[in-house]
Amino acid sequence: MNEALLRSLTPSVLGILVRRGADFAAAEDAVQDALVEAVRVWPAGLPRDPKGWLVTVAWRRFLDARRADAARRRREDLVDEEPEPGPAPAVDDTLQLYFLCAHPSLTPSSAVALTLRAVGGLTTRQIAQAYLVPEATMAQRISRAKRTVSGVRFDQPGDVATVLRVLYLVFNEGYSGDVDLAAEAIRLTRQLAAAIDHPEVAGLLALMLLHHARRATRTAPDGSLVPLAEQDRGRWDTKSIAEGIGMLQAALARDRLGEFQAQAAIAALHADALTAEETDWVQIVEWYDELAALTDSPVVRLNRAVAVGEADGPRAGLAALEALDASLPRHAAVAAYLHERDGDLATAARLYVEAAQKAPNLAERDYLTRQAARLNARRCR
Repeated sequence: MNEALLRSLTPSVLGILVRRGADFAAAEDAVQDALVEAVRVWPAGLPRDPKGWLVTVAWRRFLDARRADAARRRREDLVDEEPEPGPAPAVDDTLQLYFLCAHPSLTPSSAVALTLRAVGGLTTRQIAQAYLVPEATMAQRISRAKRTVSGVRFDQPGDVATVLRVLYLVFNEGYSGDVDLAAEAIRLTRQLAAAIDHPEVAGLLALMLLHHARRATRTAPDGSLVPLAEQDRGRWDTKSIAEGIGMLQAALARDRLGEFQAQAAIAALHADALTAEETDWVQIVEWYDELAALTDSPVVRLNRAVAVGEADGPRAGLAALEALDASLPRHAAVAAYLHERDGDLATAARLYVEAAQKAPNLAERDYLTRQAARLNARRCR
């Protein structure tokens, strides 16, 4: 190793670093690190340009040291900025995120899908089921929504209608799906109702409360589904029912009917009935007519067919069902129920099996399978 060469090059290398902008002390440290590295590697072969080699290594060491020092100072600043120990401020930005994701640059359906995925935590499969579309279609829709809002300033929040749709779907998934989000949806809708005087916000909160009031009775201890007609109404949450009905009545009095108010009115009629036999199915059909006019939803018309079957008999319900697409989710289950009530056990059993094969979750599949087995056992007697 030529120590004389290193000593002769040191001042020149130090001067170059200083001219490049390094302060003298930092440049000196960097040059010393470069000299140590030269002592380690040069014995294996002297570089063609020893001075250039030293400048390059020293400058890199200087930059590394400056970055490390900046990171250290930033960490110290963050420590100084830390709040004093104690309870954290009660700030909840979740509802604001719902509004921000419902960006005006997105279509309402894309905004809902993006919010459910990004904020609601639902899977693409769950969102696709809620929209009655294939999972691949929904994945593409969400990807397009992400690209649309990429780089967009989120200073133009979406409208209330889109946020209500998101909250409704989050509640539905939490109420009957794989993820328990129902309580969170109710909490956020309460926040929205406190901030916005809107009859549909009140209608949605009423709907959630009325459905949630029955939640404890929807499944047996073994996890199996319990149909509405067989639920123990004595275990329904009467406080939530009273709150929901009061809220609904105030909203309806404003004469600005919307789909959530109509749905809540149907739920209220179920909650009002002391027994399943006392349910006012005629009025429920009328509310389904209102709801169908507001939404033109095939799912609403499917549920209306059930109500017609209860109000006017199973054959009337089957006639209403004939106008609907048989590929609709739960179409086979509704047809099975109405055929059973009409006395056609063979057709009902076959349809229950078909419905079980299409069921969106295990609990529903097991329930429909048991229904088919029950009817087949009756036919064999």
